[in-house]
Amino acid sequence: MNDTHNSQLSKFYKRSLQERRDVIQTWVGSGRSVGEVLDGNLRVEQADSMVENAVGIYSLPLGIATNFLINQRDYLVPMVIEEPSVIAAASHAAKLFREGGGFHTSSDAPVMIGQIQVLDVPDLIGAVQRLDTVKAMLIAKANEVSGSILKRGGGVIDLEIRVFEDTEVGPMVIVHLLMDTRDAMGANAINTAVEYIAPDVAEISGGRTHLRILSNLTDRRKAKAWGIVPASALETENKDGYAVIKAIVEASVFAEVDPYRAATHNKGVMNGIDAVVMATGNDWRAVEAGAHAFAARRGAYTSLSTFRQNEAGDLYAEIELPLAVGIVGGATRVHPVAQLALDILGVTSAQELAEVIVAVGLAQNFAAVKALAGEGIQKGHMRMHARQIAMAAGATVEMVPLIVDTLIRENNIRLERATALVKQLNETEQDKR
Repeated sequence: MNDTHNSQLSKFYKRSLQERRDVIQTWVGSGRSVGEVLDGNLRVEQADSMVENAVGIYSLPLGIATNFLINQRDYLVPMVIEEPSVIAAASHAAKLFREGGGFHTSSDAPVMIGQIQVLDVPDLIGAVQRLDTVKAMLIAKANEVSGSILKRGGGVIDLEIRVFEDTEVGPMVIVHLLMDTRDAMGANAINTAVEYIAPDVAEISGGRTHLRILSNLTDRRKAKAWGIVPASALETENKDGYAVIKAIVEASVFAEVDPYRAATHNKGVMNGIDAVVMATGNDWRAVEAGAHAFAARRGAYTSLSTFRQNEAGDLYAEIELPLAVGIVGGATRVHPVAQLALDILGVTSAQELAEVIVAVGLAQNFAAVKALAGEGIQKGHMRMHARQIAMAAGATVEMVPLIVDTLIRENNIRLERATALVKQLNETEQDKR
């Protein structure tokens, strides 16, 4: 649906809740009622079938990031997150990237890695040679249980062998099974396949198979995004665009060389990525694990993104990380809001979803670095935080704007002050009666 829409929605945040829903309805079409899905959300009965010992449902806000132009296509991006300012920051960043032509993305084929650990191997060299000789047979056997993925053009495509000659528990042979999982995240499929061929691996190698499980370091399944923000778009009252770019590049290099900074830098990336992964019913823990492992792949933890000034003097930004997500199976099939989120995005493949997600990660990361390199992170963030403080103090919906303005004006965003203001407003209202 989004081929005919424009994600530049001016002052979307100022529209009423119902007006925003009406906009989303035009994006998803008439096949699914946005209001009914969002108001109904996940039923307790559904939750009971999804996890053990269910007692209820824990809800989080679902918001929409605007302005995203990715590969010359407009997207409205659903994000599930409890942290204030993230959605606004991502939307603003997307607007700035849009001035430089939007985001450009690419992605690997959706190849997952399954691992079989082999211990007690009497002859490492011989085991590796024998396994390599029968590789085609093992691949064919694994594909016997690839089911619908094989029918859709996926399935096991290769088998690799790794050796650890000296560990605390003795030598190990690790068999990697590589499976193209198409539009599924693929955890169940790859786990089934490695368990199925494990007895054959044990017999051929002469060893004992132990762990048989996927790897969440899905470095055969990476997504990449890059884009340009013109220097003219970064001008502020106090700095020209080139000075802002210089500050952003300095912050970027800090994250590249220092793991303490890189951890927080990458947290900014994952603020955007996790929010979309959650909205679409995908496994954000798996994505987090893969991202951070990838950040440490060269032996030291570093940043997932880089920012540099290009030859034209503009800001060039780039990011790459593993992104194993799907549009079929798991919670994406069960959770009604996850289904709605995919409808809003209008993605038609797992690769397209990964490319949207990585662009959001770059946008959110850029917004955070830009704020840090400029006025600091707190100025914008604390206004949003003040809303949460006001609500935590017991403010009604009508009270929140007045209390937020007071907290910001006084530069005193504290629960105690918000509570006092709520009490004061309540007393004023009682006096009027």
